[in-house]
Amino acid sequence: MSDILRIEAKKYVEESIVISSRIPKDMLQDIDFVAKKSGRTRNEVVTMFLEYSLKHTEIINKQ
Repeated sequence: MSDILRIEAKKYVEESIVISSRIPKDMLQDIDFVAKKSGRTRNEVVTMFLEYSLKHTEIINKQ
């Protein structure tokens, strides 16, 4: 399946920083569900989602 998030054993090496973001409550519930089922922290899951998105983002120029 191409819509499955496959998690690689890779970590960023720089120090971490704290950011703030507003997301819908139901999205947070989904993130917490994934965290609980995977045995990861919410922070780890969000970081993995962001890393995946960065790797699979294509910037297109408007004409």
